Amino acid sequence: MGLSKGYDVYTLPGGSCIPEILKKNRYEGVVGVSCSQELKLGGEYLKQTNLAAQAVPLLKNGCAKTTFNIENLERIL
Repeated sequence: MGLSKGYDVYTLPGGSCIPEILKKNRYEGVVGVSCSQELKLGGEYLKQTNLAAQAVPLLKNGCAKTTFNIENLERIL
């Protein structure tokens, strides 16, 4: 969905990767799909950057078979 709109898309092992990506690229905003803990960590960092940010929280957390509301992601994008 993001690629079709011309956005860069990343699959990250955790929010700690965000600073490295933002050092290499300039963005006007960020959309994250993640568990609440990672959204909190990523959000704390993003507050310091003055980037617009939106989040789509996971509906089911875990290491496998996680789920989120795809309609929310589509609306935000």
